[in-house]
Amino acid sequence: MARNRKNPADNALPPRVYRGKSQYEFHPIGGGSVTLCPLDSPLHIVWDKYNDSNNYKEARFTVSSMIERFLCSADFTGLATETQKDYRKYSLKIISVFGEVSPNLVKPEHVRQYMDKRGLKSKTQANREKAFFSRVYRWAYERGLAKINPCKGVRQYKEVARDRYITDAEYAAVFSVAPILVRAAMEIAYLCLARQSDVIALTRGQLLEDGIFIRQGKTGKKQIKAWTDRLKSAIDLAATLPLKNGLSSLYVLHQPNGSRYLRDGFNSRWAKAKQDAAEKFPELSFDFTFHDLKAKGVSDLDGSLQEKQRISGHMTISQTARYDRKTPIVPVVGGQRK
Repeated sequence: MARNRKNPADNALPPRVYRGKSQYEFHPIGGGSVTLCPLDSPLHIVWDKYNDSNNYKEARFTVSSMIERFLCSADFTGLATETQKDYRKYSLKIISVFGEVSPNLVKPEHVRQYMDKRGLKSKTQANREKAFFSRVYRWAYERGLAKINPCKGVRQYKEVARDRYITDAEYAAVFSVAPILVRAAMEIAYLCLARQSDVIALTRGQLLEDGIFIRQGKTGKKQIKAWTDRLKSAIDLAATLPLKNGLSSLYVLHQPNGSRYLRDGFNSRWAKAKQDAAEKFPELSFDFTFHDLKAKGVSDLDGSLQEKQRISGHMTISQTARYDRKTPIVPVVGGQRK
């Protein structure tokens, strides 16, 4: 499986092509190397030499080969870091089943069989992996590497929209036992209606006089979340995170060495906080995700759905409606105001 290279500029190179002492070299899977062109050659020349030599077609071209090329492409490297990480994870599942098959031999019924079997364990993951597989095929089709997209027309599982609303008591319970990192992140996510990825990537440069500048990683929407006393307190709390002597950090939520937390590292601490809360408050339920904090924020906002959409930064009002989860209190017969 392809991975990002040490030099980010090399991510645009063809699969298994590396910088030699003076030439770009192709290293076939079977061993050895093939000289392509000098190191000062433009990128398009490198690809031309690679394609002219027909290296990727000399060996049997498989689904695994196709996915490897996609993971080396500009389409992939332009994605958000967390999306890249998810795609690599999905690729392992797809390759384990289809890896040695020629791309043109995969049919819609094969994708359906994969979905049916994968769906027994997780319908959501089956949908995500099929969507990834389809994206790879679309990329390959445009480049003449596949004749059809066998995922097209294969129905995904219907996913039930989440409706979990975190109560104030549940929020307070987790907050009371969580470490500083998690408490600060909870407050920022809830108050700013922010995704986890945007919260843990928050830098000190985003702390402006008027508020916190957030450009949503998913939609690209830019907003300044205006300061409140509670939001300022959350940032002050984050400022107490331990930092090794002599070090500084660009990040609001940082590790002791100053680097940012990655998703898995943060999630382990979030899970531990919920586990500790469950032990201390067995009468409460903690079957919610960190992303549900954004939904709590949307739900707790005052105002109409249109006003909530403007504050949340959602592209459509239907998106906002899915996040507005607090059960409304309505009058009974005879209880309406006159």
